[in-house]
Amino acid sequence: MRLANKGWLASMSRKRIERPHPVPLVTSPPPRPSIGLALGGGGARGLAHIVMLEAFDELGIKPKVIAGTSIGAIMGAAYASGMSGADMRAHTKYILSQRFAVMRDFFAARPFQKFRELFPGTSALLDPSAVLDVVMPKQTKADFESLEIPLKIVASDYYDQDQQIFTTGPLGVAVAASMALPAIFQPVLVDGRAMVDGGLTNPLPYDLLEGEADIIVAIDVSGTPVPDPRRPYPSAMEALFASAFLFERTIVREKLKSAQPDILIPSGTQRFQLLDILKVDEILAAAEPAKERLKTQLRRVLSVETLPQIAGPDEDAAGAARAQEVLPVLSKPKRGLLGRRKRRKQQPDA
Repeated sequence: MRLANKGWLASMSRKRIERPHPVPLVTSPPPRPSIGLALGGGGARGLAHIVMLEAFDELGIKPKVIAGTSIGAIMGAAYASGMSGADMRAHTKYILSQRFAVMRDFFAARPFQKFRELFPGTSALLDPSAVLDVVMPKQTKADFESLEIPLKIVASDYYDQDQQIFTTGPLGVAVAASMALPAIFQPVLVDGRAMVDGGLTNPLPYDLLEGEADIIVAIDVSGTPVPDPRRPYPSAMEALFASAFLFERTIVREKLKSAQPDILIPSGTQRFQLLDILKVDEILAAAEPAKERLKTQLRRVLSVETLPQIAGPDEDAAGAARAQEVLPVLSKPKRGLLGRRKRRKQQPDA
């Protein structure tokens, strides 16, 4: 019995005792914070939105949600439908060079009266829905529910004097309402209500994205009238087309006093005027420096606010402490990038 036990022990000692290999910790790429994108109104200056959307494409970023006003609604609708910034650039240049001859003549001519017979209606020069039929890409979805990216479009209720937010239903109607600047475009009737340009109530709708994304980016394409060296005051037509943007810029300035987006990018196209759509190449070129600023800020924000990888079980206490030090702003109550986003002051309880 004793010999048998000794033999068994010897045989066991010769065998290799297998131990389970440590399973390497598999970590997934750190998640990126979500981004909400606000595209402001500004007439032809809003062609700069194309360049900004190209910046998102080049960084491989897709906004979680988009809000757009006026030309920002047009660009937002195309991008949310799945078009890339490069596709939108090519389409816009094609439209303005090939299929937009009537509109090219219209914008090049002064005065506008002789072209009234080309456009139906007595309340304005242009029918916004007819213009959209010409300029919108075929890839644009028919309704909000078909979009690849959720979209909010701002119009203004003319008689209620308040903003109207479209998030469902026919997309073309909402875009037409959002771009219907009075005197230039006819109002758009929606359920019997007269809708006009969204810029009259919310020209840069970043506030509509609050709470829907981690980082809010706003592209400001508003502008200021450019003095004409030939005279000390604007012409009647210049005053008509530029006056709306005077108080739109005032609205934006007042909004920024109470709440700010995480990233605010002026497009650099303010020297262009409302109807300068034929200067598409100049506008796109002028927006390139702003595009680089946007890319720089996006890289910085994504680097700062990217969630750290989960520490493995063998990480030492010092490593855990280092991980704790770099926990992002997203793990705390959201206050915006570097705490810059202001909050409304809390009123004391009565």
